Amino acid sequence: MNSSQLEKSEYSVFFATYINTLEDVELIEDLEISLHQFIKFVQNIPMDKFDYRYAEGKWTIKDIIQHLIDSERVFSYRALRISRNDQTPLPGFDENEFANHTHSNTRSIQNLLAELSAVRFSTIFLFKSLTEEQLMRMGTVSDNRISVRALGFLIIGHQKHHQQVFDEKYI
Repeated sequence: MNSSQLEKSEYSVFFATYINTLEDVELIEDLEISLHQFIKFVQNIPMDKFDYRYAEGKWTIKDIIQHLIDSERVFSYRALRISRNDQTPLPGFDENEFANHTHSNTRSIQNLLAELSAVRFSTIFLFKSLTEEQLMRMGTVSDNRISVRALGFLIIGHQKHHQQVFDEKYI
């Protein structure tokens, strides 16, 4: 399943920001590859940058990695619910409130990357277990329709977006 197969009706305009960062990628393959690329990228960042904020009130690199972990958990949970044909509308989440209640800056970068890897492996197993029918199922998140497969590509695009932010504003 490739990202070029997604229909614009499968996700909201808000999520298009992340999905549009993707070239024609295959879902399972790129969930795996993007994790390894991201870890290698982060391991090449100078140590003094992990706690750096480019402006007052902005997140550090460690905060953003924790944000990626938390967001992937939320997106995977949504994919699980929708894939199991749960039609209950799902709420959004306040990413800033989540960030305010983590202690990511007290953690080592190795610990954060290990957790990101564990979460991603769980995500990969979830998406590998889904049938074509389950991947195509639509549900409601934050009053917008989204497909299970769009949530998978969203995980990849969200990570890629933040990696670009690292390049532009932190390194």
